[in-house]
Amino acid sequence: MILKSHKKTAIILIWLSEKIDFPSYDNATNDGVLALGGDLSEKRLIHAYKNGIFPWFSDGEPIVWYCPAERMVLYPEELKVSKSMRQVLKKTTYSITENTAFKEVIFNCKNVERKEGLGTWITNDMEQAYFKLHTMGIAKSIEVWQGDELVGGLYGVEVGTVFCGESMFSKISNASKLAFIHLVRKGGYKLIDCQVHNAHLESLGAREISRNQFLQLLKS
Repeated sequence: MILKSHKKTAIILIWLSEKIDFPSYDNATNDGVLALGGDLSEKRLIHAYKNGIFPWFSDGEPIVWYCPAERMVLYPEELKVSKSMRQVLKKTTYSITENTAFKEVIFNCKNVERKEGLGTWITNDMEQAYFKLHTMGIAKSIEVWQGDELVGGLYGVEVGTVFCGESMFSKISNASKLAFIHLVRKGGYKLIDCQVHNAHLESLGAREISRNQFLQLLKS
């Protein structure tokens, strides 16, 4: 591993070598950056998720690996469903499936128009890498349909009984919430990893716990 200076954080960060390994969590910056570089191979991604680490970067940038000091998670028993959302759940105008349209879900997560603009942090390389994980049965998706139209969904990585959520999308109101509630209620997971603070998921019961708490749950 080679020590380099990262301009955004102005501290020493480690650039990964070809070896499938990550530095100590003590090396993480205040905003959770643990290391730079490496690759998105299946072996590295699996090793990363098993150790609470995830990639998050944009096209043209080196791969940035995160493990935040505060982790946003949802315990299934703490799920909050509002009265209005309970009414939506009773409707029969939609259907929900699992792992039937992974490529379409990640494509929409990448390209759907959002309030903050078009596109997300999902690069072409990440799209291909997570599809490979899906073919291995590790990356999974939830799809929400209106008739034959995919109107919402989410995808993430399964680590034992923990689901590490990556991204979600909606083409109609509440579609991503429908996918998330289905995941929590039907997935059989002991914990949903939401990674970083998100007001949308906080409204559904997600909260922050320490890195150490999260790692203990992930590895138990």
